[in-house]
Amino acid sequence: MTRMTRRSIGGVVIALLLAALVVPMLAHWQAPIPSTMTPRAAFETQREAVWVEGEGRVKRLLPDDDEGSRHQRFILALGDGQTLLMAHNIDLAPRLDELAQGDEMRFRGEYVWNAQGGVVHWTHRDPRGERPGGWIEWHGRRYR
Repeated sequence: MTRMTRRSIGGVVIALLLAALVVPMLAHWQAPIPSTMTPRAAFETQREAVWVEGEGRVKRLLPDDDEGSRHQRFILALGDGQTLLMAHNIDLAPRLDELAQGDEMRFRGEYVWNAQGGVVHWTHRDPRGERPGGWIEWHGRRYR
């Protein structure tokens, strides 16, 4: 064999060894949990598709959105005066039965900016398991 051929074979052997080590690790790899912002920071920087966590009080109940995936909708007022439209997917997560104006809750979801304060959706688990998903905590129970 020539010198070049030995180097080529050595390179292939190293590549196969690395693949044997890396591939099993990838099978257990999960996407990192995205960092979260406060809803206020997301609003002030006009962010979209960022994860937010916060808490607030239900200001107003809205009719469900039944187009496509069904969403339970309500306006949440935060302690700093910001309001959020919450769009909770009730095809993927339990409905918040008996939700009432004045109820307090905590939440985690994906934020989309708008001039009225923003929209929070993805307050549920990811059915594909590719993202950590979000949740709503209300009356001592976590809905996801």
